[in-house]
Amino acid sequence: MLSRLETTANKIDSLSEGNKDKRLKDWLDNQDVCMILSIDKRTLQNYRDKKILPYSQFVHKNYYKPEDVERVLQSMEYNKK
Repeated sequence: MLSRLETTANKIDSLSEGNKDKRLKDWLDNQDVCMILSIDKRTLQNYRDKKILPYSQFVHKNYYKPEDVERVLQSMEYNKK
């Protein structure tokens, strides 16, 4: 019985490792992104509308992957030069 429980726990752990990016704690919300990019909420809305910054919506709240925000930030810095 204990062996089966440990096997099941290991399977759950391995499945959750493959879905790390789906955990909301690793994602950024609107306020975080606005602060990081030094933009206002309306500009962020434009980025979403123009598909510049991908996002996911969960319970009427938008979330962004940190690597997508980093890509936009690098693009903004490149365009300043």
